[in-house]
Parts: sequence; C-alpha cells; structure tokens
Amino acid sequence: MKNVQTELTAITATLASLAKQVERLATTVEKGTAVAAPVKKAKAPAKKAKPKAKKAKGAPKKRAVKKAAPKKEKANASAAPKGQSMLDSIFGMVSRSRKGITVAQLKKRTGLENRQVSNALYKLSTKGKIETIARGVYVKKTK
Repeated sequence: MKNVQTELTAITATLASLAKQVERLATTVEKGTAVAAPVKKAKAPAKKAKPKAKKAKGAPKKRAVKKAAPKKEKANASAAPKGQSMLDSIFGMVSRSRKGITVAQLKKRTGLENRQVSNALYKLSTKGKIETIARGVYVKKTK
C-alpha cells in the first residue's frame, strides 16, 4: 500500500511540473516568440551528400562493342548420315546402347530439342522397336 502511495505522489509531482511547463509554453506562444528548447531530443539530421564536382565535357566516351558469341553448330550432320532419317539414327543409338540410353544423352548426341527427341522415341515405341526399362531410359525391344 505504501508503494502505491509513493508512486501516486511521484505522479502528482510530475503532473504539476508538466502543468507549469504548459503554462510557460502558452505564454510564449501568446507573446509570439518561438519555443527555445523542445522537451524531447530530436534525432540528428541526416548528412547530405556532398555535390560532386562537375567534370569538364570532353570527347564523348567510346562504348565497348559487344562481340557476338559464336553460334553453336548442331550435331545433326553426325546424328543422321546421308540417306538416314532422324528416327533411324535415334533407333541406331538406342540399339547400340546395352544398358539403355536416356533422353538427355540422345539430345546431346543429336543436337535436337527435348520435344523432338521425345516425339521420335514415342514413334519408335508405338512401332514396337524400342521399350522403356525405367523412366526416361530406352532400350531396343527384344523379340
């Protein structure tokens, strides 16, 4: 109970000092003078960046010219020799692989896109020439 009473007396003292400060502020505002010191400390203002010294204009800068990257040539010539279709060349690669060949390996060897290789594998599997031993791994169908 004594703690509460001491806290209340401290609060009343603080309120009384605040009331005096408010009265002083009111009189200064009535007189038209600016408030000298704020109650709370203000944050330090952010430092402004120093303006950069202007450079004298000279000749315009030369920009580097981008060189075009050399284009990769596809391996279509090695994948399908003359007189051989793409299906035949893919079937040849599948039949030469003992453990099976993946789509990624076929894509790398032929230079074709994923869809083209997948379409060729689909056609070969519907013809009954190849079979799938695992997902994405193809072998020659044994009769």
